Amino acid sequence: MTADPAAVVLDDLDARPGSAASLLRTLIGLYLRPLGGWIAAADLVTLAGDLGIPAAQARTGITRIKQKGLLRAERGDAIGYRLNPAASGMLERGDRRIFQMREMTDDDPWCLVSFSIPESARSVRHQLRRRLQWIGAGVVSPALWICPGHLRGEIEQILAELGARRWATLFQASAPAPAGTLPDAAAQWWDLEALRAEHLAFQDSLSDLPAEPFAAHVQLIDRWRVLPYTDPGLPPTLLPADWPGRRSFDEFARRSAELSAPAWEHVRARVTVPAHPA
Repeated sequence: MTADPAAVVLDDLDARPGSAASLLRTLIGLYLRPLGGWIAAADLVTLAGDLGIPAAQARTGITRIKQKGLLRAERGDAIGYRLNPAASGMLERGDRRIFQMREMTDDDPWCLVSFSIPESARSVRHQLRRRLQWIGAGVVSPALWICPGHLRGEIEQILAELGARRWATLFQASAPAPAGTLPDAAAQWWDLEALRAEHLAFQDSLSDLPAEPFAAHVQLIDRWRVLPYTDPGLPPTLLPADWPGRRSFDEFARRSAELSAPAWEHVRARVTVPAHPA
């Protein structure tokens, strides 16, 4: 059965890190929950301005985010927005991905996803492949994908949301046995060179973070948040030498720990209307 679309809030896969849309989603994901789930519209625009987003552009971006279901307009002591309760699963999943590095060992299980989706549902097939790629699954063949076993729950959720569970079979597997070596197979199933380039680009981007802690923290999370999805956390034995994934996470975690408290102090100082409706 397909999940009720009104009850499903997805991350915005098309929002380019650093764009106004992406920065606003990162800001909302970071701070609306500790603020109680509600914020005055004026305060949200003010915080967006602290990120360099002009007020008119911020209002347009907020409207689009509301249309995508992440926010609901709700008046309290002032006009404001409440976080959609249906977004909690997506945000909690994002927290786990962003702030915790999951790395397989050679003994951990794999999850194989086999599917045969009829031509009448080709849009579902397209969405499934897109979302499998987004969570870091590799392509063994067009209808057979592979991912770390700890991602099985996310696979199940994706299939349910797309109404595709009846067309898919999941297998828990030990180490695959390709014709060649497993590292060579992994390099075919995942684009490891592109992933390496993304890690190195992230590391290079840290040299130009803003000086102000709030803007620096939001920018840091925004630049990082895609990588923990696209990088599946393969066992080190399957990765090329000097793989940059661990360095990326360690540097992200160090900077996030330094910036988190002063960034939160900035948010609390800027949010003047009580963070809950009357």
